[in-house]
Parts: sequence; structure tokens; C-alpha cells
Amino acid sequence: MLQQILRDMYIDPDLLAELNEEQKQILFYKMREEQIKRWHGWDANLDKGVSKMKIKAKFQHNNSKHIQWLQGADGDVWVWIMGEAQGDKPYELICEELMAERARQQAQKEAEEQWKKKEAEIEKKFRDAMAKEKARIVAEKWKVEIEDRKAAKQLEKKFQEELKRREDEERRKEEEQIRQREELRAKELYLSLKIAQQQNQKNENEEEEWKEQLRKSKEADEDRTHKARRARAEYHHQSLRAIQKGKVAGLSNLFQSSMLPDGQELGQENVTVYPLLKLHVPVGKSWERPSRPISRDIIIRWFKEEQIPRQAGIDKNTGCVALWFHGIITREMAEELLMNKLEGSFLVRVSEKIWGYTLSYRHQTGFRHFLVDASSDYYSFLGVDPNRHATLTDLVDFHKEEVITSSGGELLVEPCGQVKTPPDYSMLFE
Repeated sequence: MLQQILRDMYIDPDLLAELNEEQKQILFYKMREEQIKRWHGWDANLDKGVSKMKIKAKFQHNNSKHIQWLQGADGDVWVWIMGEAQGDKPYELICEELMAERARQQAQKEAEEQWKKKEAEIEKKFRDAMAKEKARIVAEKWKVEIEDRKAAKQLEKKFQEELKRREDEERRKEEEQIRQREELRAKELYLSLKIAQQQNQKNENEEEEWKEQLRKSKEADEDRTHKARRARAEYHHQSLRAIQKGKVAGLSNLFQSSMLPDGQELGQENVTVYPLLKLHVPVGKSWERPSRPISRDIIIRWFKEEQIPRQAGIDKNTGCVALWFHGIITREMAEELLMNKLEGSFLVRVSEKIWGYTLSYRHQTGFRHFLVDASSDYYSFLGVDPNRHATLTDLVDFHKEEVITSSGGELLVEPCGQVKTPPDYSMLFE
């Protein structure tokens, strides 16, 4: 189950909800390790491509352009912090003056362009008027009254002066209008720059908030990593303790000898008595287990095909179904059974999310649920480096003496039995 999660880098939300906080931290740490491992592989392949680019760039280095920084008296790069050097104006005042000057220059530039266009229009207008009037005078006066050329010249001069006066007057009006538009434009540009500065300051504040959120996120990541490492150390410590006590299973050959061939009768040492129930070990068609439980019927068949031969849920001392064992019940039903129990009370129920079980525990502050993986030939809590037990009963007995997590201190004290008849596990043994 864990290898499949790491291969897909995905865990079903329903399955994630079944994990306790400690198991989530372990799973997060393991997935993070897998991400780093994949990234290093990708980076190594990228480095090969980068090295080729560096060799190619080495031959082109002589033709490349360079930047040389101005150095100060101390030999380091010269840096001027505006508003903090000796004799500098306050930063806010410098910004105000720069914005005002920038607005004035932009407005002046726009006004000059407008004046060039307007001046060209005025010159063309009066040049055309002068040409028309001159043509009229030549046609009407000079040709008709050749003798009165002097009068015609004076008339032309008088008309030119009038046109010049009107041209100058129109120029003054246009200059005044452009000057007024220039002042208005400068104010508009100043306000625009002011708004842009305020928006920039707002963005800087938002960036500070984002940096603070990033810092908190990194602290949370470090905290999760620390918890996951602590959980791994705890599991490793428990594994060593279990080895010392002789309660940890290796591979399936450690308990295959306890499985009986088809048709062989149970001997005296293997007799198992189920009160109110009669055991039928299924025979017939070969069993092919799906990747995940898909229905209640499939779960029941899995239990009969794989778990009954392994004595799952059976008390070794009495040969009966263990008091703590329950069938396919929901989390809500398990919590209802444990509601009025003392701290340390527990039950083990068949899971609908994985091929395994869920250990539900009554804690002082509420309830805790731990997934037990039974998809292989051993039983263990879903996570990193868990203890591996030959039977489900071994796992329960082990944690009657050893806590499940160091942070929670969960010791299995009092089993929670059945409250109804027939028991909720009856369909598993029918």
C-alpha cells in the first residue's frame, strides 16, 4: 500500500482521513523524501545538458558583452541609498520632487509638440492668405492701374501689417491655451505618479505579508519534518524492543507452518473454538485480490480466503474470537461503542478503505484511529518502518506493553466487546 502511494504520489482523501496525525506526518515525510529523490535524478540529467551549454558558451565568451560596476573608495561596488547620504533630502521629499519634475517635463514635451503643430497651421494659414491677397492686388490694381504702383505697394504693406498683427494675436492666444493645458497636464501626470507610488507601497506591504506567510509555512514544514523524524525514531525504537521480546515477524515463512493444507483435520494444538459460530474455510476457485476493497462482499471473501487461515482476530489463549475484534463497522459506530468507556479502551474493526483493519482507541481528549496494513504476509501500522507482527493478536499484545505513539502515549488497556447478538463479525465466519 505504501509503495503504491509513493509510486503515484497520491493518497485517496478517504484513506487519508483514516490516518492519525502521527501516521500522516510519517507519510508526508516519506513522500517528501521521494520527491527529493526524483528531483535529484531530474537535476542530474539537467546538469548534463547545462555542462554542454557551458562548453559551447566558452568559445563564444570573447565576443560577449560585459558590465563593469562602479567601485567606491573601499574597493567594493559603489552604492547610494537615496535619502540616507549626508546632505540628502528626506526620501519622501525627493520622491515628491522627482515626480513633480517628471510630470513637468512630460507636460512640457507634449506642449512643445502641440505648439509645433499649431505654429505650422498658423504660418500656412497666413501664408495662403497673403498669397491670395497679393494675387488679387496684382490682378486688379497693378494690371489695371499701372501708374498707381506706389499706392498698390502701400496697400500691400498695410495689408501685410494687418495680417502680421492678426497672426501675432492668434499666436498669443494659442500660446496661452497651450500653457494652460501644459499646467493642467502636469497636475494630471503628478497625480498619476502619486497614485502609482501609493500602489507600489501597497504592493510592498502585500509582499511583506506574503513573506510572513511563507516564513510560517516553512516553519510548519520544518515542524512536520521534525515530527515525522521523531515518529520514525520511535518506530525504530519499538522495533528493537519487539525484537528483544521475540514478537516481531520476518517474512511469511515464519508462520506458514501454522497454515493447514486443504482437507487436513485440525490437530489438538490447532483447535479453534468460536462461540455461537461454526468456522467454514472456503475452498474452490482461486482467489485474486483486487488492488483495493470495492465492496462489502469482496471484503468478506478476502477475510475468509486470507485472514481466517492466518487466525486473524483469534485469541491464542482461548481459541475464540478475541473480545476486541469487530466486523465491518463504520468509524461512527466504533466511536459510539467506545463513547462511555475509560481511556485505554480499544477495538479492532475490519477496514473498508484498505486490505487490513482499523484500531479505534478511546483517548482522554476523544478518539483516535490507526490503520493496520494486512495486504502482505504481516500486520503493521500504515507508515514508515513500522513493527511487523506475524498475527493481528501479536500486534495487539505488543501494544498492551508498548505505546503506539510517544506523543499520544496510547496503551491498549481494556478491550471493547460486542453489545448485540449476533455479533457484528458473524458474517465473516459464516
